[in-house]
Amino acid sequence: MPNKLMASARQRLQKRSNLLAQVRAFFYARDVLEVDTPILSQAATPDLHLASLTTQVKVPGFKDKQRYYLHTSPEYPMKRLLSEGSGDIFYLGKVFRDGDLSPRHQVEFTMLEWYRLDFSMQDLIDEVVGLLQTVLLPVLAQCAQVEQLTYRQMFAKYAQIEDVFGAGSEQFQHCLAQNGVPEIIGLQDEDTALWEQLVLTEVIEPQLGKSAVSIITHFPARDAALAQLDSENTAQALRFEVFVNGMELANGYQELQDAELYRQRFDESLQQRQQAGLEQVPLDNRLLEALEHYGLPACSGVALGFDRLLLLQQGASRLEEVIAYSLDKA
Repeated sequence: MPNKLMASARQRLQKRSNLLAQVRAFFYARDVLEVDTPILSQAATPDLHLASLTTQVKVPGFKDKQRYYLHTSPEYPMKRLLSEGSGDIFYLGKVFRDGDLSPRHQVEFTMLEWYRLDFSMQDLIDEVVGLLQTVLLPVLAQCAQVEQLTYRQMFAKYAQIEDVFGAGSEQFQHCLAQNGVPEIIGLQDEDTALWEQLVLTEVIEPQLGKSAVSIITHFPARDAALAQLDSENTAQALRFEVFVNGMELANGYQELQDAELYRQRFDESLQQRQQAGLEQVPLDNRLLEALEHYGLPACSGVALGFDRLLLLQQGASRLEEVIAYSLDKA
């Protein structure tokens, strides 16, 4: 019986190994350097929506153990490398996000993240599509087609809200009711941004990527994170997300370069964490110093969930079908 189980497990592991090799070959062919950045950091992301795992490390020279954070993505050390002159780079390895556990989320998962110098947002979108068509097209016919919409166009097409940037909470609530979303209790009418988010997650996202790879661009400036704002319309950010089969697969930016704006957005995130009653976290001052001292070269970057990519390639429905051991068996 153990041998039979291992035969099945080996098939699963072989498919994973094959995709790891395919992805690496894609970047090696483009002369993009693979980098292996630290998993442990003295700093954490201040992003309101990300929770870091922590551990205590016995560091020689210190009486007490030191607190370290497991990275939620390799973004900060990769940007330090870019600032110091690394050139085009990619990372393919583990990241950790506390509290994420569902058929499509694991606390520990594998992320593919890459940065391309002198790439615009559109250049990087084209490269993401190229990767998806390389590894998914043989099994997913919709990957032959690409639907690219702005955030505004997406709401018009999938939620029939023509001007999402001028819409009020009553329009979002009406849309939720029209689409059969159960009544939501305890949310204040004036919290327009949260009603808008509910339409996005409950009504729109399940429809994305069903008949074509869906690329959504030009998110509201409040959701810019570390993306540049669009110089032609500063209410919008040069950020994009990629959906296949109703599942978010990648999130990318034309990267913010201004060191002072990095500090400003980090401070805003810390304020949001305080207002939400969340723990304050130490900022990555080494990243800020690198940005101030060397500057980040013009580039675009994207993070893509490798486990989700494999799930799509294999036609699986749960991440635990494409990894060696899920959290409950680790």
